[in-house]
Formats: sequence, C-alpha cells, structure tokens
Amino acid sequence: MPKPQDHSLSVQLSRGVSRIRDNWLVLLHRGPSQFRFWLIALLIGVSAGLAALLFRKGISALQAWVYGAEDANYLHSYAADLAWYWLVLIATLGGLIVGIILDRFTPDGRVRSVADVIEGAALKEGRLEVKAGLASALASFLTLSTGGSSGREGPVVHLAGVISSWVSDKIRADGITGRDLLGCAVAAAVSASFNAPIAGALFALEVVLRHFAVHAFAPIVIASVAGTVINRLAYGDVTEFSMPTPGALQFYVELPAFLMLGVVCGLVAVVLMRAIFFADHIGDVLQQGLKIPRWLRPAISGFLLGGIAIWYPHIIGVGYETTELALTGGLVLSQALIFVVVKTAAVAITMGGRMGGGVFSPSLMIGALTGLAFGLIATSVLPDVSGTHTLYAFAGMGAVAAAVLGAPISTTLIVFELTGDWQIGLAVMVAVSISTALASRLVDRSFFLTQLERRNIHCAAGPQAYLLALLNSDAVMRPLGDPRCASRAECEALQSQGLSLESGASLEAALPVFDRADAVFLPVVALHEGEEELLGAIYHVDALKAYNRALVAVAAEEHS
Repeated sequence: MPKPQDHSLSVQLSRGVSRIRDNWLVLLHRGPSQFRFWLIALLIGVSAGLAALLFRKGISALQAWVYGAEDANYLHSYAADLAWYWLVLIATLGGLIVGIILDRFTPDGRVRSVADVIEGAALKEGRLEVKAGLASALASFLTLSTGGSSGREGPVVHLAGVISSWVSDKIRADGITGRDLLGCAVAAAVSASFNAPIAGALFALEVVLRHFAVHAFAPIVIASVAGTVINRLAYGDVTEFSMPTPGALQFYVELPAFLMLGVVCGLVAVVLMRAIFFADHIGDVLQQGLKIPRWLRPAISGFLLGGIAIWYPHIIGVGYETTELALTGGLVLSQALIFVVVKTAAVAITMGGRMGGGVFSPSLMIGALTGLAFGLIATSVLPDVSGTHTLYAFAGMGAVAAAVLGAPISTTLIVFELTGDWQIGLAVMVAVSISTALASRLVDRSFFLTQLERRNIHCAAGPQAYLLALLNSDAVMRPLGDPRCASRAECEALQSQGLSLESGASLEAALPVFDRADAVFLPVVALHEGEEELLGAIYHVDALKAYNRALVAVAAEEHS
C-alpha cells in the first residue's frame, strides 16, 4: 500500500507532465502564428519609423529651400531676415496648395489627425481612411514647411495608422488584431519622432487603444523599439533638449509652487484648446456667411499667419528653437508671456483654418514658455528657497502637453526621454497630475476626445457610450412573420402613435425611444417614396442583450 506522500508525489508529477504537454500544444499550434504577428508588428514599426523620419527630414529640406535656412532647427532666426512680403507670400501660397489638396482628396476638406486614429481604434476595427489620410499627410507636410504653426507628431501618427490599416486589410485582420497593429504603428511613430521608446509604447496604449491589455503590450513594445532604432540610426542616441543646470528642487518648500504651476498650466491648456475650437467655429461661420470656397480657407489662414510672422517669426513651423530658448532660460519674462499669447493665436488660426499639423509640439512650446514665465516670477519672489527657473520650464512643458493630449503617463515619460534627466521627475509629475485633472474637467478629457465629441462621436465616456452607435437595430430585429415577432396589427398600432424606428438606425437611437415610450418592442420601417414599409420589430430585451454582448467582448479584449 503506497504511502500518502508517495501518492501526492505521483499526482504532482502527473500534473506537471500534463502542463508540459498542454504548453507544448499551445506552442505548436499558436506559437508560429504569434511569431508571425510579432514579425508583422516589427515590420510595421520599421515602416512607421521610416515614415516619421522621412516626414521630418522632408520638412527640414523644404523649409531650408523656402526660407533659405541652413539649419531648420533654427528656422525663425533665418525667417527674421527675410522681407516681410516673402513671409506673407510663402504662408499664403502654402495654404492655397493645402486647400486644393484637401478639397480634391477629402470629402469634407478636413485634415485627419490623432482624433481620427482614436476613432478608428474604437469604432472601425483599427482602420483609417487611406486616401484622405495620405492627402492629410501631404497637407500637413506643406503646412509645416510653409509657415503653418502646428506640430509634426500628429500627422506622423495618422500616417503610421494609414500604413497599419493597409496591412490589416491585406491580411484581413479582425478587430482585435487591427487595433493592436494600429497601436504598433502609433507607438513606432511617436518613439521615432521623440527618440522615446517607453513613452511611444505607453502613448499608444494610453491615448489610442485606451487600455493596457497584456496581449497588446509585447507587439507594441517591439514596434516602438523599432521606431526608436530608426531615429537613432539617423540622429544618434541624443536627446532633443538638455537642461543647462541640474534640476535642483528644494523638496518640501518648493512643491507648493509646482502645484500652483499645474493649475496655471491646466488653465493655459484649456485656453489653447478652446481657442482652436473657437477659431474653427468662427471659420465655419465666415465660410458659410461669405460663401468662401473651402479650398480658399487655408490660404486665408496662411495670409494671417504670414502677417503675424512679420513681427513674430517664432510661430513658424514646429517651434523647437523657441522651446529650447525657454528651456535654457534664454528669454525674459515679457518675451515668454508675449510668445505664449502669440503662439496660441497662431495655432488656433492654423487649426481653425483647416491647414494641417498637430498640437503636440505647440503644446510643448506653450508649456515651456508658461513654465519659464512662472519660474521667473517664483524664483524672484523667493530666491533663497527656489531652484532654477528652467526647472519650471521643463515641468510646464510636460504639464500643458499632458493636459492637451489627455496623456499624463506617456507625456511625463516623453519629458524624461526628451531631456535624459530623471532628476526632474518629481516636479514634472506634480505639475502634470494637477494640470491634467483640472483640464479634463473643463473639456471632454483631452483635445482629441473633445474633437470627437464635437462630431457627435462619444469616445470620451468609454465603450459604454460609443458601442451603442456601432450596433445596428436591423441585426437584432425580429422580421415580420417570425413567430417571435409581434403581429402586423400590434406594430401598426404603435406606428399610429409615432413610435417606430427607421431601418438601419443604431441602438443609440433606439434605446432612448424605448425609455420614453416604456414599450416592449418597436416596429421597424423602411421609407420608400414617403411611404413606410413595415419590416418587423425590435424588442427591448434583444437590444439590451446585444449591448451586453458587445460590452463583454470589449471587456474580454481589454483584460486579455
């Protein structure tokens, strides 16, 4: 008779052998496909990294040719020496060409951006419009090269998303795979733009996919590293900015100042976002009221930007030269304050004028200027207990950008990786957390999500809000004549009361009708030459079941 411990040992051994066999079967059947998926993620990362690199170098080359700048990183210094009429002419012609491109190749004359990438991930199985996306990339390229005041990172992110969409269509990827590949492309684009692999991966998860599922993490990291390698092969392992002096933080005494800086930066971020939306609204009103062709709208914006650049060439392009001046303390208080106002106005005119570009770089510049101005005041009021004013500039840069993007984690890491200085972490984290918390209460969480809300796309509230728009009532309708469907007489009785749904309506439109009418079912009709043809009925319980299944599927993806 075996001893109890021997029996226990044999059971454990049997379980161990079973686990090994199960793992081998998983590796045998799923391993190759998983490896192929990671290989695709790597190729997308390389492609997105190359796209970001070519976009950046192309802008620098065209700016150098147009403005005669030997070093495009110091563009405004060269632009300041040009005749005033050249500044106006370049920006106006650039806007005119942008307007023609968008009018010809997009259905609405609008540049695609990061907001559309978020929409693609949430509502379109990771797919973006290819034709409109390529036109938008070209429009943004010309905008940034000819006087537009915006950033290059947003267009690069969307261009990378177009690449992943093409791949997803070619391999017939399902929704989960398509979204993962889109995240890979975004991560590679951001990491290649900023030489920031950690922040690139987290940006894709935090902003675009909006979840941190384990299954998406490995391929996104692979793509992000690939994008960084592309950047470093071209530019070396160097940071975009560097601190002139070590970030000395007087720990307990100075932390309240960074809390205050977070409040100020949150308000500045809200002003920037609302200025863009206001400019866009005014542009719509003037365009409709004066019957301005939509292809002419970017040219008018270019003319206005050229006029501003006569006195403030700092607004041209990405603005890294002015950002670097702010971070190194090369500006006085009055300059910093004026540049904040002028840059905000220029960004609003560019975006409201439907030109092109993104808001990432402008928010970094405005944040650095805001932080510098705050730091100059704070260090002059309490010089004995304050660190350097440039430390406030770095914290402000992260705080405004995080509030605009709605990405406190990845933006904090971008600041670290842009500077290579991890000692400023505490100051940046404090300012970023306060600014993001404040700004998210005054807009719909971020600039991108607010853009979508203005188009009546409800991504800000999460899947429970936007999933209803994806579910078609026809898919859950019980056709007329089905034993489970109400009779024609019962349906027509509700029709006579004005209670019916048009065929093709979403559950987003159906559920409020159920709530108002307190009805068990609603008839579904199709309109033919003004006449209603009864097709069947949609039941409240069926709609709720479909909604619940969709929520379960999303939860399963986010926690897999």
